[in-house]
Amino acid sequence: QVQFVESGGGLVQPGGSLRLSCAASGGIFRPYVMGWYRQPPGKPRELVARITSGHTTTYSDSVKGRFTISRDNAKNMVYLQMNGLKPEDTAVYYCDKYPATGYWGQGTQVTVSS
Repeated sequence: QVQFVESGGGLVQPGGSLRLSCAASGGIFRPYVMGWYRQPPGKPRELVARITSGHTTTYSDSVKGRFTISRDNAKNMVYLQMNGLKPEDTAVYYCDKYPATGYWGQGTQVTVSS
């Protein structure tokens, strides 16, 4: 069973940037479509972006043009570059396979506030 550990979150002002990282361990990583998900306070978890093993990407409308998902299959890593952050991007961010397995890690908190 592949496990994921997220990092890179923090407090940032509106318009700022963060880069999230997801480290995969415990299994084969390369074949899977990977996703970044987020759960805003009091709201359900949602898919933000996904990337195939061949690096084809898809984004939700709310982050398109601001966020970039990438992966390094050799290092078993997935990244989420977030630019132009808005207060509504405040959430706990998680990575998982796509479709999600439901075996969530601890996530990483992103707070966008002035």
